[in-house]
Amino acid sequence: MSTLALIDRLTRNAVDVLPHRELERKLELGRPLRVKLGIDVTAPYVTIGNGIPLQRMRAFQDEGHVGVLIVGDYTTRIGDPSGRSRERPMLDPAEIDRMAENFFDNARRVIDPERTEVRFNSEWLGSLGFAELLRLARTTTVAQILERDDFAKRFAGNVPISISELLYPLMQAYDSVAVEADVELGGTDQTYNLLAGRSVQQAYGLEPQVALTVPLLLSWDGTRMSSSRGNYIGLSEPAEEQFGKTMSIPDELLGQWWTLVVEQPVPDGAAMDAKLELARWIVRRSHGEEAVQAAEAHFTRVVREGGAPAEISSHPLPAGDGPVHVPAVIAAAFGLSTSEARRLLAQGGVKLDGVVVKGLDLPQAELAGKVLQAGKRRFARLVPPV
Repeated sequence: MSTLALIDRLTRNAVDVLPHRELERKLELGRPLRVKLGIDVTAPYVTIGNGIPLQRMRAFQDEGHVGVLIVGDYTTRIGDPSGRSRERPMLDPAEIDRMAENFFDNARRVIDPERTEVRFNSEWLGSLGFAELLRLARTTTVAQILERDDFAKRFAGNVPISISELLYPLMQAYDSVAVEADVELGGTDQTYNLLAGRSVQQAYGLEPQVALTVPLLLSWDGTRMSSSRGNYIGLSEPAEEQFGKTMSIPDELLGQWWTLVVEQPVPDGAAMDAKLELARWIVRRSHGEEAVQAAEAHFTRVVREGGAPAEISSHPLPAGDGPVHVPAVIAAAFGLSTSEARRLLAQGGVKLDGVVVKGLDLPQAELAGKVLQAGKRRFARLVPPV
Protein backbone atom coordinates (compact mmCIF):
# COMPACT_ATOMS: atom_id res chain seq x y z
CA MET A 1 0.00 0.00 0.00
CA SER A 2 1.37 3.43 -0.93
CA THR A 3 1.93 6.02 1.80
CA LEU A 4 -0.86 8.18 0.40
CA ALA A 5 -3.32 5.27 0.37
CA LEU A 6 -2.30 4.35 3.92
CA ILE A 7 -2.84 7.91 5.16
CA ASP A 8 -6.27 7.96 3.47
CA ARG A 9 -7.23 4.71 5.20
CA LEU A 10 -6.03 5.79 8.65
CA THR A 11 -7.64 9.23 8.47
CA ARG A 12 -10.92 8.28 6.80
CA ASN A 13 -13.71 10.68 7.85
CA ALA A 14 -11.24 12.79 9.89
CA VAL A 15 -12.09 16.46 10.29
CA ASP A 16 -8.56 17.53 11.29
CA VAL A 17 -5.17 15.83 11.46
CA LEU A 18 -2.89 18.30 13.23
CA PRO A 19 -0.21 19.38 12.52
CA HIS A 20 -0.35 18.95 8.76
CA ARG A 21 1.89 16.13 7.42
CA GLU A 22 3.05 15.18 10.94
CA LEU A 23 1.29 11.80 10.78
CA GLU A 24 3.15 10.97 7.59
CA ARG A 25 6.45 11.75 9.33
CA LYS A 26 5.58 9.57 12.33
CA LEU A 27 4.64 6.66 10.07
CA GLU A 28 8.10 6.89 8.51
CA LEU A 29 9.71 6.20 11.91
CA GLY A 30 9.32 2.49 11.14
CA ARG A 31 7.95 1.47 14.54
CA PRO A 32 4.45 0.78 15.88
CA LEU A 33 2.78 4.04 16.86
CA ARG A 34 0.95 4.39 20.16
CA VAL A 35 -2.59 5.56 19.34
CA LYS A 36 -4.48 6.90 22.34
CA LEU A 37 -8.20 7.28 22.95
CA GLY A 38 -9.69 8.23 26.29
CA ILE A 39 -13.36 8.14 27.32
CA ASP A 40 -14.74 9.22 30.67
CA VAL A 41 -17.07 6.52 31.95
CA THR A 42 -20.25 8.50 32.53
CA ALA A 43 -22.78 6.07 31.03
CA PRO A 44 -23.36 2.29 31.13
CA TYR A 45 -22.73 1.96 27.39
CA VAL A 46 -20.07 3.06 24.95
CA THR A 47 -22.26 4.45 22.18
CA ILE A 48 -22.16 3.99 18.43
CA GLY A 49 -21.05 7.63 18.38
CA ASN A 50 -18.12 6.85 20.69
CA GLY A 51 -17.34 4.03 18.30
CA ILE A 52 -16.37 6.43 15.48
CA PRO A 53 -12.91 7.22 16.97
CA LEU A 54 -12.66 3.55 18.04
CA GLN A 55 -12.96 2.65 14.35
CA ARG A 56 -9.97 4.88 13.62
CA MET A 57 -8.05 3.09 16.35
CA ARG A 58 -8.93 -0.23 14.70
CA ALA A 59 -7.62 1.07 11.35
CA PHE A 60 -4.26 1.85 12.98
CA GLN A 61 -4.24 -1.56 14.72
CA ASP A 62 -4.87 -3.35 11.44
CA GLU A 63 -1.66 -1.71 10.16
CA GLY A 64 0.38 -3.00 13.10
CA HIS A 65 0.09 -0.09 15.53
CA VAL A 66 -0.86 -0.23 19.21
CA GLY A 67 -4.15 1.09 20.57
CA VAL A 68 -3.94 2.64 24.03
CA LEU A 69 -7.40 2.80 25.54
CA ILE A 70 -7.58 5.16 28.52
CA VAL A 71 -10.38 4.45 30.97
CA GLY A 72 -10.82 7.86 32.58
CA ASP A 73 -11.76 6.55 36.00
CA TYR A 74 -9.93 9.44 37.68
CA THR A 75 -10.89 12.31 35.36
CA THR A 76 -14.52 11.13 35.45
CA ARG A 77 -14.56 12.24 39.08
CA ILE A 78 -14.18 15.79 37.76
CA GLY A 79 -16.09 15.46 34.49
CA ASP A 80 -15.12 16.82 31.10
CA PRO A 81 -16.49 20.39 30.84
CA SER A 82 -16.33 20.37 27.01
CA GLY A 83 -19.43 22.04 25.59
CA ARG A 84 -21.03 22.48 29.00
CA SER A 85 -22.59 25.67 30.33
CA ARG A 86 -22.14 24.62 33.95
CA GLU A 87 -20.05 22.27 36.07
CA ARG A 88 -20.92 18.58 35.82
CA PRO A 89 -22.04 17.04 39.15
CA MET A 90 -19.55 14.77 40.91
CA LEU A 91 -20.29 11.08 40.36
CA ASP A 92 -20.32 8.29 42.91
CA PRO A 93 -16.92 6.48 42.80
CA ALA A 94 -18.66 3.10 43.05
CA GLU A 95 -20.81 3.96 40.02
CA ILE A 96 -17.72 5.07 38.10
CA ASP A 97 -15.99 1.78 38.90
CA ARG A 98 -19.01 -0.21 37.75
CA MET A 99 -19.21 1.61 34.44
CA ALA A 100 -15.44 1.31 33.95
CA GLU A 101 -15.80 -2.48 34.09
CA ASN A 102 -18.23 -2.32 31.16
CA PHE A 103 -16.04 -0.02 29.12
CA PHE A 104 -13.68 -2.54 27.57
CA ASP A 105 -16.45 -5.08 26.96
CA ASN A 106 -18.12 -2.42 24.82
CA ALA A 107 -15.01 -1.20 23.05
CA ARG A 108 -13.69 -4.64 22.12
CA ARG A 109 -16.60 -5.01 19.69
CA VAL A 110 -14.79 -2.49 17.48
CA ILE A 111 -11.08 -2.59 18.32
CA ASP A 112 -8.60 -5.48 18.26
CA PRO A 113 -8.15 -6.64 21.89
CA GLU A 114 -4.82 -8.29 21.04
CA ARG A 115 -3.32 -4.96 19.99
CA THR A 116 -4.81 -2.89 22.81
CA GLU A 117 -3.36 -1.63 26.07
CA VAL A 118 -6.11 -0.77 28.56
CA ARG A 119 -4.97 1.80 31.10
CA PHE A 120 -6.80 3.51 33.96
CA ASN A 121 -5.64 7.09 34.42
CA SER A 122 -5.91 6.74 38.19
CA GLU A 123 -2.61 4.83 37.80
CA TRP A 124 -0.74 8.12 37.41
CA LEU A 125 -3.18 10.88 38.32
CA GLY A 126 -4.08 9.27 41.64
CA SER A 127 -0.46 9.48 42.79
CA LEU A 128 0.31 12.91 41.33
CA GLY A 129 1.75 14.96 44.18
CA PHE A 130 1.12 18.65 44.71
CA ALA A 131 4.58 19.64 43.46
CA GLU A 132 4.03 17.64 40.26
CA LEU A 133 0.57 19.14 39.85
CA LEU A 134 2.13 22.61 40.05
CA ARG A 135 4.66 21.60 37.40
CA LEU A 136 1.78 20.46 35.18
CA ALA A 137 -0.14 23.69 35.80
CA ARG A 138 2.88 25.76 34.71
CA THR A 139 2.70 24.28 31.21
CA THR A 140 -0.40 26.34 30.33
CA THR A 141 -1.56 29.89 30.98
CA VAL A 142 -5.00 30.98 32.13
CA ALA A 143 -5.36 32.92 28.86
CA GLN A 144 -4.78 29.69 26.90
CA ILE A 145 -7.36 27.83 28.96
CA LEU A 146 -9.91 30.61 28.40
CA GLU A 147 -9.48 30.28 24.64
CA ARG A 148 -11.84 27.31 24.85
CA ASP A 149 -15.28 28.38 23.64
CA ASP A 150 -17.17 26.89 26.57
CA PHE A 151 -14.90 28.52 29.17
CA ALA A 152 -14.84 31.84 27.29
CA LYS A 153 -18.65 31.99 27.15
CA ARG A 154 -19.04 31.12 30.82
CA PHE A 155 -16.37 33.63 31.85
CA ALA A 156 -17.99 36.38 29.75
CA GLY A 157 -21.38 35.53 31.22
CA ASN A 158 -20.09 35.50 34.82
CA VAL A 159 -20.96 31.80 35.12
CA PRO A 160 -18.75 30.11 37.74
CA ILE A 161 -15.83 27.98 36.53
CA SER A 162 -14.18 25.80 39.17
CA ILE A 163 -10.40 25.34 39.35
CA SER A 164 -10.94 21.59 38.91
CA GLU A 165 -12.60 22.24 35.55
CA LEU A 166 -9.65 24.39 34.46
CA LEU A 167 -7.34 21.53 35.39
CA TYR A 168 -9.32 18.92 33.45
CA PRO A 169 -7.70 19.49 30.01
CA LEU A 170 -4.27 19.45 31.66
CA MET A 171 -5.02 16.15 33.37
CA GLN A 172 -6.21 14.64 30.08
CA ALA A 173 -3.06 16.01 28.45
CA TYR A 174 -0.96 14.37 31.18
CA ASP A 175 -2.45 11.04 30.13
CA SER A 176 -0.60 11.52 26.84
CA VAL A 177 2.65 12.07 28.79
CA ALA A 178 2.08 8.96 30.92
CA VAL A 179 1.45 6.62 27.97
CA GLU A 180 3.81 8.41 25.53
CA ALA A 181 1.10 8.77 22.88
CA ASP A 182 2.09 9.30 19.25
CA VAL A 183 -1.48 9.95 18.08
CA GLU A 184 -4.58 10.92 20.04
CA LEU A 185 -8.10 10.38 18.70
CA GLY A 186 -11.26 12.24 19.62
CA GLY A 187 -14.40 13.98 18.45
CA THR A 188 -14.33 17.56 17.21
CA ASP A 189 -15.44 18.68 20.69
CA GLN A 190 -12.09 17.41 21.97
CA THR A 191 -9.84 19.44 19.64
CA TYR A 192 -8.65 21.78 22.38
CA ASN A 193 -7.87 18.92 24.77
CA LEU A 194 -5.95 16.99 22.10
CA LEU A 195 -3.85 20.03 21.21
CA ALA A 196 -3.24 20.67 24.91
CA GLY A 197 -1.76 17.18 25.00
CA ARG A 198 0.80 18.25 22.41
CA SER A 199 1.84 21.29 24.47
CA VAL A 200 2.14 19.35 27.72
CA GLN A 201 4.11 16.52 26.10
CA GLN A 202 6.55 19.07 24.69
CA ALA A 203 6.91 20.69 28.14
CA TYR A 204 7.84 17.26 29.53
CA GLY A 205 10.46 16.70 26.84
CA LEU A 206 8.43 14.26 24.74
CA GLU A 207 7.70 14.27 21.01
CA PRO A 208 4.23 15.87 20.63
CA GLN A 209 1.37 13.68 19.48
CA VAL A 210 -0.72 14.06 16.34
CA ALA A 211 -4.30 15.18 17.03
CA LEU A 212 -6.87 13.37 14.87
CA THR A 213 -10.51 14.43 15.24
CA VAL A 214 -13.66 12.88 13.78
CA PRO A 215 -17.22 14.25 13.41
CA LEU A 216 -19.85 13.85 16.11
CA LEU A 217 -22.51 11.36 15.04
CA LEU A 218 -26.03 12.77 15.25
CA SER A 219 -28.79 10.64 16.75
CA TRP A 220 -32.32 10.18 15.42
CA ASP A 221 -33.41 13.42 17.11
CA GLY A 222 -30.73 15.43 15.29
CA THR A 223 -28.59 15.99 18.40
CA ARG A 224 -25.45 14.34 19.73
CA MET A 225 -25.98 10.99 21.46
CA SER A 226 -26.39 11.44 25.22
CA SER A 227 -27.33 9.08 28.03
CA SER A 228 -29.20 11.92 29.76
CA ARG A 229 -31.44 12.32 26.69
CA GLY A 230 -31.74 8.59 26.12
CA ASN A 231 -31.00 9.03 22.41
CA TYR A 232 -28.07 6.64 22.15
CA ILE A 233 -27.36 3.16 20.81
CA GLY A 234 -24.91 1.23 22.96
CA LEU A 235 -22.30 -1.05 21.43
CA SER A 236 -23.30 -3.83 23.82
CA GLU A 237 -27.03 -3.15 24.04
CA PRO A 238 -29.33 -6.10 23.27
CA ALA A 239 -29.57 -6.81 19.56
CA GLU A 240 -33.30 -6.03 19.35
CA GLU A 241 -32.70 -2.62 20.98
CA GLN A 242 -29.89 -1.80 18.55
CA PHE A 243 -32.01 -2.86 15.59
CA GLY A 244 -35.13 -0.96 16.64
CA LYS A 245 -33.27 2.23 17.54
CA THR A 246 -31.39 2.21 14.24
CA MET A 247 -34.70 2.00 12.40
CA SER A 248 -35.66 5.29 14.12
CA ILE A 249 -32.94 7.21 12.27
CA PRO A 250 -34.53 9.74 9.89
CA ASP A 251 -33.81 9.41 6.19
CA GLU A 252 -31.87 12.67 6.08
CA LEU A 253 -29.25 11.29 8.53
CA LEU A 254 -28.70 7.99 6.71
CA GLY A 255 -25.83 9.44 4.68
CA GLN A 256 -23.90 10.44 7.80
CA TRP A 257 -24.52 7.10 9.50
CA TRP A 258 -23.39 5.06 6.51
CA THR A 259 -20.33 7.26 6.00
CA LEU A 260 -19.20 7.33 9.63
CA VAL A 261 -20.36 3.97 10.98
CA VAL A 262 -20.19 1.57 8.03
CA GLU A 263 -17.59 3.71 6.23
CA GLN A 264 -19.37 3.18 2.93
CA PRO A 265 -21.75 5.32 0.86
CA VAL A 266 -25.48 4.80 1.27
CA PRO A 267 -26.61 1.93 -0.99
CA ASP A 268 -28.75 2.81 -3.98
CA GLY A 269 -32.45 2.14 -3.61
CA ALA A 270 -35.16 2.87 -1.07
CA ALA A 271 -34.28 4.54 2.22
CA MET A 272 -36.04 1.77 4.16
CA ASP A 273 -33.80 -0.86 2.57
CA ALA A 274 -30.70 1.19 3.44
CA LYS A 275 -31.95 1.57 7.01
CA LEU A 276 -32.60 -2.16 7.36
CA GLU A 277 -29.13 -2.98 6.06
CA LEU A 278 -27.60 -0.45 8.46
CA ALA A 279 -29.46 -2.03 11.40
CA ARG A 280 -28.25 -5.49 10.33
CA TRP A 281 -24.67 -4.23 10.08
CA ILE A 282 -24.71 -2.66 13.55
CA VAL A 283 -26.18 -5.78 15.18
CA ARG A 284 -23.82 -8.08 13.25
CA ARG A 285 -20.75 -6.19 14.47
CA SER A 286 -21.81 -6.38 18.11
CA HIS A 287 -23.59 -9.73 18.33
CA GLY A 288 -23.01 -11.83 15.20
CA GLU A 289 -25.13 -13.04 12.30
CA GLU A 290 -27.52 -15.21 14.31
CA ALA A 291 -28.52 -12.22 16.42
CA VAL A 292 -29.31 -10.25 13.25
CA GLN A 293 -32.02 -12.67 12.21
CA ALA A 294 -33.60 -12.74 15.67
CA ALA A 295 -33.49 -8.94 16.03
CA GLU A 296 -35.08 -8.38 12.63
CA ALA A 297 -37.83 -10.91 13.36
CA HIS A 298 -38.46 -9.16 16.70
CA PHE A 299 -38.66 -5.77 14.99
CA THR A 300 -41.09 -7.07 12.37
CA ARG A 301 -43.37 -8.70 14.92
CA VAL A 302 -43.33 -5.99 17.61
CA VAL A 303 -42.97 -2.73 15.67
CA ARG A 304 -44.23 -3.33 12.16
CA GLU A 305 -47.07 -5.66 13.09
CA GLY A 306 -47.77 -4.16 16.52
CA GLY A 307 -47.61 -7.46 18.37
CA ALA A 308 -45.82 -8.57 21.52
CA PRO A 309 -42.60 -10.61 21.49
CA ALA A 310 -42.86 -14.38 21.20
CA GLU A 311 -41.25 -14.68 24.63
CA ILE A 312 -41.68 -12.19 27.48
CA SER A 313 -39.43 -12.36 30.51
CA SER A 314 -40.92 -12.07 33.99
CA HIS A 315 -39.98 -9.34 36.46
CA PRO A 316 -40.89 -9.54 40.17
CA LEU A 317 -42.61 -6.59 41.81
CA PRO A 318 -41.03 -5.15 44.97
CA ALA A 319 -42.09 -6.64 48.28
CA GLY A 320 -44.46 -4.77 50.56
CA ASP A 321 -48.10 -3.79 50.83
CA GLY A 322 -47.80 -0.13 49.85
CA PRO A 323 -48.12 1.44 46.40
CA VAL A 324 -45.51 0.47 43.81
CA HIS A 325 -43.41 3.30 42.34
CA VAL A 326 -43.78 2.65 38.61
CA PRO A 327 -40.60 4.48 37.41
CA ALA A 328 -38.51 2.30 39.73
CA VAL A 329 -40.11 -0.87 38.32
CA ILE A 330 -39.52 0.29 34.74
CA ALA A 331 -35.89 1.13 35.50
CA ALA A 332 -35.26 -2.24 37.17
CA ALA A 333 -37.10 -4.28 34.53
CA PHE A 334 -35.39 -2.73 31.49
CA GLY A 335 -32.06 -1.45 32.76
CA LEU A 336 -33.01 2.22 32.37
CA SER A 337 -32.30 5.17 34.63
CA THR A 338 -35.16 6.45 36.75
CA SER A 339 -35.10 9.73 34.79
CA GLU A 340 -35.49 7.81 31.51
CA ALA A 341 -38.40 5.88 33.01
CA ARG A 342 -40.10 9.10 34.13
CA ARG A 343 -39.65 10.61 30.69
CA LEU A 344 -41.28 7.59 29.04
CA LEU A 345 -44.21 7.85 31.44
CA ALA A 346 -44.62 11.57 30.77
CA GLN A 347 -44.61 10.90 27.02
CA GLY A 348 -47.31 8.23 27.31
CA GLY A 349 -44.83 5.56 26.31
CA VAL A 350 -45.59 3.11 29.15
CA LYS A 351 -48.48 0.63 28.98
CA LEU A 352 -49.98 -2.15 31.09
CA ASP A 353 -51.70 -4.79 28.96
CA GLY A 354 -51.86 -2.18 26.19
CA VAL A 355 -53.36 0.62 28.34
CA VAL A 356 -51.30 3.79 28.83
CA VAL A 357 -50.07 4.23 32.41
CA LYS A 358 -50.63 7.71 33.82
CA GLY A 359 -49.80 7.42 37.52
CA LEU A 360 -46.38 7.26 39.19
CA ASP A 361 -47.55 5.06 42.08
CA LEU A 362 -50.03 2.21 41.64
CA PRO A 363 -51.38 -0.58 43.87
CA GLN A 364 -49.52 -3.86 43.46
CA ALA A 365 -52.79 -5.60 42.61
CA GLU A 366 -53.13 -3.43 39.49
CA LEU A 367 -49.69 -4.49 38.27
CA ALA A 368 -49.31 -8.17 39.13
CA GLY A 369 -49.76 -10.51 36.17
CA LYS A 370 -49.86 -7.74 33.57
CA VAL A 371 -47.47 -7.08 30.69
CA LEU A 372 -45.48 -3.90 31.18
CA GLN A 373 -44.45 -2.20 27.94
CA ALA A 374 -41.95 0.68 27.82
CA GLY A 375 -41.63 2.24 24.39
CA LYS A 376 -42.13 0.08 21.35
CA ARG A 377 -39.70 -2.73 22.05
CA ARG A 378 -39.44 -3.39 25.80
CA PHE A 379 -41.82 -5.90 27.41
CA ALA A 380 -41.88 -7.64 30.80
CA ARG A 381 -44.56 -9.60 32.62
CA LEU A 382 -44.89 -8.33 36.19
CA VAL A 383 -45.24 -11.07 38.79
CA PRO A 384 -45.79 -10.91 42.57
CA PRO A 385 -42.64 -10.67 44.73
CA VAL A 386 -40.93 -13.97 45.51
